[in-house]
This record gives sequence, structure tokens and C-alpha cells, in this order.
Amino acid sequence: MKISVFGMGYVGCVTAAALSRRDNYVVGVDVNQQKVQMVNRGEAPVLEKGLVELVAESVRAGRMRATANGAAAVVETDLSLVCVGTPAKKNGSFDYRHLLSAITEVGEGIKRKNGNHVVAIRSTVLPGTTESMLIPALQNSSGKKAGIDFTVHTNPEFLRESSALHDFDNPPFVVIGNAEGTDGFLLEKLYEGTGPVCHTTIKTAEMLKYVCNTFHALKITFANEIGSICQAVGVDSHEVMDLFCRDTKLNISPAYLKPGFAFGGSCLPKDLRALLYQAKTLDVQTPLLTGVAQSNQLQIQRAIDFVVDSGVKKVGMVGLTFKPGTDDLRESPLVSLSEALIGKGIDLRIYDPNLVLNNLVGANKIFIEEQLPHIGRLLCDSFDELMAENEFIILGHRYDGLKDKLMRLNGNVRVLDLARFFGLEQTPSAYRGICW
Repeated sequence: MKISVFGMGYVGCVTAAALSRRDNYVVGVDVNQQKVQMVNRGEAPVLEKGLVELVAESVRAGRMRATANGAAAVVETDLSLVCVGTPAKKNGSFDYRHLLSAITEVGEGIKRKNGNHVVAIRSTVLPGTTESMLIPALQNSSGKKAGIDFTVHTNPEFLRESSALHDFDNPPFVVIGNAEGTDGFLLEKLYEGTGPVCHTTIKTAEMLKYVCNTFHALKITFANEIGSICQAVGVDSHEVMDLFCRDTKLNISPAYLKPGFAFGGSCLPKDLRALLYQAKTLDVQTPLLTGVAQSNQLQIQRAIDFVVDSGVKKVGMVGLTFKPGTDDLRESPLVSLSEALIGKGIDLRIYDPNLVLNNLVGANKIFIEEQLPHIGRLLCDSFDELMAENEFIILGHRYDGLKDKLMRLNGNVRVLDLARFFGLEQTPSAYRGICW
């Protein structure tokens, strides 16, 4: 395949060289004439393990060259990968000038071409940027129509400096964001034999890059704060984290990584508070861990605000215990939500098939008597009873058999989903997810 790669920096040069090794003809494009000359001499303009040898071999074999003429590179290739840097400004926003300049060049090349041209954005851009900024810029500079005369995809890179060539050949996945009506087949062919290919929307692919990088930053900061506490109490932090990582069911796993409602129960809130208390007594600052409880409370507040802002007065809630399959009410976020709504003057009714008041004993009974002393009159015996009386339904737990009934709700009944009862493809008419 004939490919043009815009940007000969850490991402672009690695991408160009790695693709040339896979028997593609690659033209690297850069506005920096020094980088262009280095590539054409068989030299790598950036330091990366194995890159010098690969660039030299590819240039010598005639599979790779570089130019400053981006439009001409587009004319002679089938596909353009845009790997131009998007440096951050002091306020955190991106400087898109270099990217837009490259996009304009791509468009000028498309203008001179007959037939379809594929453009893939590998530059890191905020969600919505490709559709709101880059595609219009391509259409303006080319005078042609996206989806008809050329195709645009997002193809975020997950390369780490110092191991980028290895990462290119062994990715966790290859993500291709497709515009409606496009399949990304030509782009997928580039990565045959590397990693699993995941097709999604353009905006989802853009967002995923930020989610991955933010999570990596989160992991580092979490480990460092735990390490600081361990050091203060005389515990080997590396041994703690080595053991921590052996749990691949909960700790190093997809567990707890689906957006939803707040956490609660008898363990997580209590143990978090205890660890933060000890850190404070030891004068160890833990801003990340401290923010966990604050963020959890904000998720409860989001639900409160959505119900109150709707203006309704009669609300039904499915679920009250801290999670399905238990009658444990201790520190349940749904109890906190109920308490707040009642305090706002909401007439609240609750359906929870796991909750039998006469069976509650000990700390569980004491907790609910203190938090919701009149809980008995709030409970409904069935979901049908709950639906019949209320103009707003909160879905706190998922229970079998409720989805069909929810789909038959009167269109005037609003639904707030805290438990992902529904995907976005099929929902009740007046539906909203807590964070989807």
C-alpha cells in the first residue's frame, strides 16, 4: 500500500518506519526541512530503540522517503496518517495550528486527486474535534465532500517512547473510529497480524485515548500515595503492591470499571475514611485518595439535582440496599439519595424485593432506623404498584423482568437510570442515564 505519514516526530516517524517494514511504500511529510533531510539520508530524527536501523534499512530499500510537500505526498498515496503534534497551551487547551496546517495540505492533495482517499487522524485530539474541526477543514481545502470523495477515520496511537516499535507490532488493540457509512477496511489492513482491531465511532476513539492516558496517570498517583502511607507506617510499599497486583479478579481486572452510581456498603466507605485518617495523623498528604469520597458524594448529588430540577413531586425508586442480592443497607448511596429527596419535599416510594424489614437485625437495623425512620410506609410490594403511583422512576438496581415493564411506561413518566438497565439503542421515551 502507498501511505503518506504527516509528522516525523516520535509518533509519525515510528509509524512510517514500522509500516515500511511491512512492505508498504511510505512517504513521510514534515515542515521541518532538517527532519526531511535526515530521513532521506536514512537517519532517524528522534531517539527510539531500533528506529535508526529500521529507517536506514527502509530508505536503502526504497520503501521510505520524506518530503516537505504534503499535497504531492497525498497525490501519490492511497492513505494519509496524520501524526502531527498537538501541544498544550498554558491553560490546558490544545494548540491545533500545526495540525490544521497539515490537514489543509492533505485537503489540497485530495483536491488534485481522482478517486477516494483515506485520511486517518492519529494525532491526539479532544472528543468531537475531528467531526467539528478537521473534517470541515478538509472539505474547505479540498472542495470535496467527506464520505463521498474521501474518507476520514480516527486511529489513536498507544505507543510508549523507548518501546514504540515494539508497541506498534504488539498493541493491546488497534482502534479505528469510523464515520457513519464507512468501514475502515483499508486502514484495518495496515495492522494485520498485530493486535485485535476494534471499530467504533470517531468520537469514541478520540475519547478512548484520553481515558487510557488519564487512567495510567491515575494508577501512578494511586501507587505513589499508597507508597507514601506505607513508608510512614514502616511497610514495604513494593511488597504491598506486588501482592495487590496478584488479585486479577478485582484489583487488576475490569471489575468496578463501568460508569454507574456511587459506591457504598459496610466496607469501602469505612476503610477509605480510616486510611485517610491514618494518613492525616502521619502528616501524609493524599489528594487523590481524599478526592475519592468527594467525587462519590458528587455522584449522589448529580442524581438529587436531576430529580429536583425536573420539578416532579412523586418519585418511585427501584432498590435501596447498597447493591443487588443483599439486604444490607449500611451506607447505601440509595439510602442517602432517598433521605435527600425526602428532605426536598419529594413524595418517595421504594420497591426492593431483597428488603424485608422484619428480617433486619443488628447494625443494619440500627442504621436504617436512624437514616429512614419511616421506611415502612415508603415501601411498595411490587414494581407495578411503584409504577402506578409515580411520575418519575429511579432505577437503582437491576432486577429480572423489569425491562419490558419499563418500556411500556407512559411517555410522561421520566426515568433516571443508575444501574445501566438500558443501552442507548433502546430506552423508555423520557430516559436519562446517570453518566451515559
